Amino acid sequence: MKYLQKKYKAIIFIISAVFLTVSLINANNDAATFDEIAHIPAGYSYLTENEIRLNPEHPPLIKNLSAIPLLFMDLNFDTSQPFWTGDLPRKWDEGQWAAGRHLLWEAGNDPDKIIFWSRVPIVLLSLLLGLFIFKWTKEIAGVLAGLLAFTLYSFDPNVLGHNHYVTTDIGVMVFLTFSFYYFIRFIKNPTWKNSVIGGIFLGLLHLAKFSSILTLPVLGLVLVAYPLFKKLKPNKSRLKEWFIYMGRGITAFIISLVMIWSLYAVNTFNTPQDVMAQAIDFNFPAHDENIKNVYTRDILHSLNETSLTRPLAEYGIGMGYVFRRVAGGNGAYFMGEVSDSAFASYFPTVFVLKETIPLLILILLTSIYTIYRIISSIKFGYKEFFEENFKSFLNWMRTGVTQYVLFGFILLYSYLSITGNLNIGLRHLFPIFPFIYILVAKKVHDFFRETHKRKLMLPKYLLTGLIIWILFEPIASYPYYMSYFNQFAGGPKNGYQYVTDSNADWGQDLKRLKWFLEDHPEIDKIRVDYFGGGNPSYYLGEKYIPWWDSNRPIEKGWYAVSTNFLQGSIYETRLKEDGTPRKPDDESWRWVLNHEPEYQIGTSIFIYRVE
Repeated sequence: MKYLQKKYKAIIFIISAVFLTVSLINANNDAATFDEIAHIPAGYSYLTENEIRLNPEHPPLIKNLSAIPLLFMDLNFDTSQPFWTGDLPRKWDEGQWAAGRHLLWEAGNDPDKIIFWSRVPIVLLSLLLGLFIFKWTKEIAGVLAGLLAFTLYSFDPNVLGHNHYVTTDIGVMVFLTFSFYYFIRFIKNPTWKNSVIGGIFLGLLHLAKFSSILTLPVLGLVLVAYPLFKKLKPNKSRLKEWFIYMGRGITAFIISLVMIWSLYAVNTFNTPQDVMAQAIDFNFPAHDENIKNVYTRDILHSLNETSLTRPLAEYGIGMGYVFRRVAGGNGAYFMGEVSDSAFASYFPTVFVLKETIPLLILILLTSIYTIYRIISSIKFGYKEFFEENFKSFLNWMRTGVTQYVLFGFILLYSYLSITGNLNIGLRHLFPIFPFIYILVAKKVHDFFRETHKRKLMLPKYLLTGLIIWILFEPIASYPYYMSYFNQFAGGPKNGYQYVTDSNADWGQDLKRLKWFLEDHPEIDKIRVDYFGGGNPSYYLGEKYIPWWDSNRPIEKGWYAVSTNFLQGSIYETRLKEDGTPRKPDDESWRWVLNHEPEYQIGTSIFIYRVE
């Protein structure tokens, strides 16, 4: 243990080097995922055109960072195309996808170069987050706990699976962790300096993802309550202390709004008023008489009247997109069923199937230990129950702010995710992942500190074995991290049977299909039903025949089908309003159930041969 403490910098360097190398290799080898086709052109257009016409349903910060390397390339991006002028049937939804196809596949640019360099800033952000997790855990529990948290993060296949994609999932993890760290630092020491820094990072958090608004109830409750039981110096007024917290907390919130306005102003100063007005009317149409939507539409139109307030109107439009998307749900395959409505068991099941078993064991053991410590500390005598327990609780509220703030957010975010209406991937739980690593490492540290040395032999062997297992998982599952499933689900190759979309199939294996065909020259033509952001025609050339589930007649030859389309077609059993099947047998992929796949490309594409 002492050796690890002395050599912790070298250990961090080695882990960071491995983490960075593997992530960059995956950034090069994985094909464009579904959402990247919208995010990449959006970020590039924000920096070059200073308009948020594309992908307003996500704030611009992460897309801006991803687009910075593209500014050093001489890219073709024709804004006279319909995706920019709005001449598409559903211009506010279709434009972002058409823009992505144009930038990557139709304008003569090098798509692989664009995709790789757009991903590099996300990889660097993810590395920075790992180092910050170590820093925070080290401050609250020491070097060894910091190394454990850093290891849990760096060797989590789910992190490695998404840390090289141009999406907001890693970005919101990064800035949420930063924001909570500096908020807690402010709570412990409410200086003006900490207030300003906290406000800056709160603003960056809200510029990373709109769902970050869920942090405000937790932060606001702690801000209001903590000064009421904080231990004060003699003769210091508690009311005065409370007002100091309130004033500086509100200042931090105002600074966060200024941060939001500033970045939106940079990204939107070329946006015409009429374009933004059309976007407002699209999200909050005039025929919608819901009183909340009526007031929201009026407020946004008022903000759109002047260039000074127009950036806030754009922010409001983005929030509108999110609420509309969540309310509408998303068609998803889960455990043999396809539905637009949320499954209450979705996130708990997906977490258990996709997180590594050693981490699940650590979560279980540290939870049991925490519950045991709480129960064993309770005094059950009549007088002690009210006096001693209250004193203990008050002391914990004063000293354990980091733990209950992080745990409180985990509970709130998990509850809202489970009861929400958007079941499209474990990645939507990413905001709580850093806090899980930190709290698990902290509780492991507490156990070893508070347990007598004579009783630690077995726990030491157990912890060592779990850490070795954690290190082994990404080695055994390389390079299939995005589609990682643990042994409960049968590994990455079998996870698609339980759940698809960004858990298993996001289009990442298209390049691997290309390499497969290069190694199998006997396949001269292949019918492809591909889900993702890549372009089969670009990678497969003349071998590619576009295909889909309802295409008939079934022809002799080779077929390549993405598991997302496969499962969604086979298990679509819902009925139309007239009582007929949405997906009858003669319009589905159910016929492939009579054929064994010849090959599995990566984890997400099956190859069938029809004689």
